[in-house]
Amino acid sequence: MPVRKSDALILPELRALGRAGYLLGFALGGFFDGILLHQILQWHHLLSLVTRPPFQDIRAQILADGLFHLLMYVLALAGLWTLWRGRHYAGGAGRLLLANAAIGFGAWHVVDAVLSHWVLGIHRIRLDTEYLLFWDLLWFAAFGLAFLALGWWLRRSDGGLGGRRAVGALVLAVLLGGPIAALPPPDASTVMVFFAPGTTPARVFAGIEAVDGRILWSSADGAVWALDVKDRSRTGLLYRHGAWFISNSALAAGCLAWTSARG
Repeated sequence: MPVRKSDALILPELRALGRAGYLLGFALGGFFDGILLHQILQWHHLLSLVTRPPFQDIRAQILADGLFHLLMYVLALAGLWTLWRGRHYAGGAGRLLLANAAIGFGAWHVVDAVLSHWVLGIHRIRLDTEYLLFWDLLWFAAFGLAFLALGWWLRRSDGGLGGRRAVGALVLAVLLGGPIAALPPPDASTVMVFFAPGTTPARVFAGIEAVDGRILWSSADGAVWALDVKDRSRTGLLYRHGAWFISNSALAAGCLAWTSARG
């Protein structure tokens, strides 16, 4: 039997599932923007309008994009874990999950617009245009307000809150969005390598030589390196020389491996 709306207000398990919907929707909003705006359209970086050192360097911009994606992964994992813990109730709360996911998706775009675009001014939706505010407002309305309204309508509309298909669709969207966000474009030869603390310079340089890499940039502490590696199939050799993770692996933040000619 589908769960009634009144039950959703009573059962702690269903309230937890509601929180899972918010988390998953918010993470999906981040994945959506990262994939579409950072990687496909290449309209901006997270910190495109921050020109103070060291952020005027394209590698620092790429690093910030990657850390943003890591945060989205954390939120998505938290949502999936919460959903898993309440899996015995999830089949009857599909509509609630979808409604809250839509609200979370819209909330991400509202927060991004208000905070990132207009308060902090760290980026705008589209930087290669004279109509900055138009694109900001278009994105705000289409993916912020519209999805908030959709979520509100789903929560208020009559009918059961059930639907295992709805739960499956939401989980599938997250499981697909995360890995897609982690994949760099096929023509990218730039990789970001994070070495374990204490890795000696000799070991780092041995790893770079092993992959025939060209050094583009490194952090002051020598922990993060940007390398140009033409044959990315060889980057796995860096793990033998103290690398913790490399941006072109399936679990890494894909934006770290992306660079733009406009940078």
